[in-house]
Amino acid sequence: MSSLGDWLFLIIGIAVVGLIAVVGLVSSGRRRSLRQGSTDVLAPPRPPSADPTDVEQLDAPILIPEPEAPALERPEGTASRLVRLRERLARSQGTLGRGLLALLSRDRLDDDTWEDIEDTLITADIGVGPTQELVDKLRTRLRVGGPDAGHPRDVLREELINLVDPTMDRRLAISGADGSPGVVLVVGVNGAGKTTTVGKIARILVAEDRSVVLGAADTFRAAAVEQLATWGARVGVEVIRGPEGTDPASVAFEAVKEGVDRGVDTVLVDTAGRLQNKQGLMDELGKVKRVIEKQVPVTEVLLVLDATTGQNGLIQARVFREAVDVTGIVLTKLDGSAKGGIVVAVQRELGVPVKLVGLGEGADDLAPFDPATFVDALLD
Repeated sequence: MSSLGDWLFLIIGIAVVGLIAVVGLVSSGRRRSLRQGSTDVLAPPRPPSADPTDVEQLDAPILIPEPEAPALERPEGTASRLVRLRERLARSQGTLGRGLLALLSRDRLDDDTWEDIEDTLITADIGVGPTQELVDKLRTRLRVGGPDAGHPRDVLREELINLVDPTMDRRLAISGADGSPGVVLVVGVNGAGKTTTVGKIARILVAEDRSVVLGAADTFRAAAVEQLATWGARVGVEVIRGPEGTDPASVAFEAVKEGVDRGVDTVLVDTAGRLQNKQGLMDELGKVKRVIEKQVPVTEVLLVLDATTGQNGLIQARVFREAVDVTGIVLTKLDGSAKGGIVVAVQRELGVPVKLVGLGEGADDLAPFDPATFVDALLD
């Protein structure tokens, strides 16, 4: 009996061991299945495949966000520009006005005082002729008129405004006849700020709700073309350009043609800076103007002068006047070390008005020139 019991226990033990072994094999297989990519919801997601033939990856939509269109800038209006004009002129040019007022306010206006007044005006780049004219008028009114002449500041203000000449037409000719676009040709020497001026004029016109096309005819400097394209992009204005080294006249022609075809209000043409003593370059400038006028007349030729160059700017002005019919002056950098009298001198030299003045590096730091605002800023 004892022997039969031992065998029974042995058989039961073998059966239990076998059952445990079978259960272990099944569990092991299940674990391997999970590790190999089971669809069980507890299994971690499979990382994306880099294989371009992976069907699952090709079927998945690829969402590429569309680039946002750059927001167009809204340039400042004329009123705010004129306010800034007066503030900056008062800071940069106020020394001239204060010096004149101090001299004219002396108890006794003797010959030495009038000589000091002349020296102050000539130092401010007004020029010998206009200086003598202004001094003669001041002496007549203040010495001969006596107490009835009025306050020296009021007399000086009136005579300075007359010297700057408020009768000159300072409007930009930005419209053509019979619905054709106005064409503004911008010229000047290297470094005067022509390209920047073209971009700033475009902003002024856009602020007035005018349609504009820019012509990048400075084809010798790739940087100038890119700079003008940047200015145009900021206010949504198209820029016509050509490969580097292209004939500037052909680019100007295409820009005007595009303006005519689209019926825009104004075409602004930037030209290459050139030294006034290079006759070949000056002749090329005349060619650009002639080629443009095969389609429509050039309505405005703006000469850009760096106001800090003083009397040297007058030499430049004479040469450009001979090459092209300059109709207006843009004085840049008038907020810096420039002497405000250059406004009077250059107008007398060319017989054409200063129409715009640049007063800083900002995008909207170009303003229409107003004689009364200019003089008031000098005397503030």
